[in-house]
Amino acid sequence: MVKRTFLAEDERRPGCTHVLLMTTGSVASIKAPLIVSELLSYRAVKVEVVSTKPSLAFFDVGAVERAGARVWRDEDEWTEDGAFRIGDPILHIELRRWADIVIIAPCSANTLAKIASGICDNLATSLLRALAPTTSTYVFPAMNTLMYEHPLTSEHIRVVREVIGYNVVGPIGKTLACGDIGLGAMTEWKDVVQVVVDKFGLVRKNTA
Repeated sequence: MVKRTFLAEDERRPGCTHVLLMTTGSVASIKAPLIVSELLSYRAVKVEVVSTKPSLAFFDVGAVERAGARVWRDEDEWTEDGAFRIGDPILHIELRRWADIVIIAPCSANTLAKIASGICDNLATSLLRALAPTTSTYVFPAMNTLMYEHPLTSEHIRVVREVIGYNVVGPIGKTLACGDIGLGAMTEWKDVVQVVVDKFGLVRKNTA
């Protein structure tokens, strides 16, 4: 595998809104290509996607890339060939330097628990642990209803909101992918995009 590199100072563009979309191990990750495509329909927006390994089972990476964003995986962080040298760029640090806003959509029960506990055992959670507190971060939980109603979930959400200072949006009630009906579904993907649009006052590209 050829290691890809990312340097924030080379990738940031003046006047652009830099959106980092994070996908985790929930079936709602299937919405990633739609979120990326919609975000990139606005002027002066750049999107990078960081995906946990479980989330990659739910969407077509090629569709995201064709829409105009790159997907970064755990394997992009470190190689096993001993090629890293002191002074080399570290991916989770460069990506957090690049981002104006981080959108965790969907945020699975597992990743929510990791964030609340300060665990950083993959690219996504390492990036979040290294994130500056001034970077706007939005968490969109998505899980089975009984997982959402588990007593630890409310505590994790409290920590994420009150201790870490992230914005938690949703979940919503609907028929879930597993067939259960109840609270736990990710906020509608268009509403996820609207959070970014409203925050930065984004304007659609001229399609005429």
